Amino acid sequence: MPITPTRSTLLRLNKTIKLAVAGHSLLKRKRDGLVQEFFKVLAQAKEYQSKLQENYQKAKASINLARAVEGSAIVKSASFAHKEKAEIELETRNVMGVVVPKIRSDYQVAAFHTRGYGIIGTSGYIDDAAESYEHVLKDIITIAEIETTLKKLLIEIDKTKRRVNALEFRVIPKLKSDAKYVKQRLEEMERDDIFRLKRIKSKKAAA
Repeated sequence: MPITPTRSTLLRLNKTIKLAVAGHSLLKRKRDGLVQEFFKVLAQAKEYQSKLQENYQKAKASINLARAVEGSAIVKSASFAHKEKAEIELETRNVMGVVVPKIRSDYQVAAFHTRGYGIIGTSGYIDDAAESYEHVLKDIITIAEIETTLKKLLIEIDKTKRRVNALEFRVIPKLKSDAKYVKQRLEEMERDDIFRLKRIKSKKAAA
């Protein structure tokens, strides 16, 4: 659409440029804050993933030992006896304008005598295996929250980055180019008006 070179158009363009520049600055700060938060959460994710991997390896070793000593049938029977579920509550929190999950759970590692299987008919190997997997479950609950937060932050960073780039490389340059064009046209029109006035005055003086 052609731009009408008027004073009001130039004022409107200059006002829009100021708003776009201010918005660009705010979005850049938001993007930088999100990136900083992302790396903070990423460090937590690495820490808990390492912890989960370590606990999982311990759990596998514990249950393999329990199977070797007690037999697979007894280990399987003991696992069916343990009925406690990991109850969770899903809430949300706001991180730099991004809504991320907050998982609450009262799940705790159980005392050996509360797991439902007979204490007399089993050994400490089964207790160790059960406790090891309970630690793994607690880690999984924590990591579920952290990894979901990472994904949501990454999506918002990408969206904010695209908006920053759009303003920086397309919107603001286009607005400035339009404003420059209008200003130049107004100056040309002003010079033309001055030239016409001089011609009219000179004709009147000659008459």
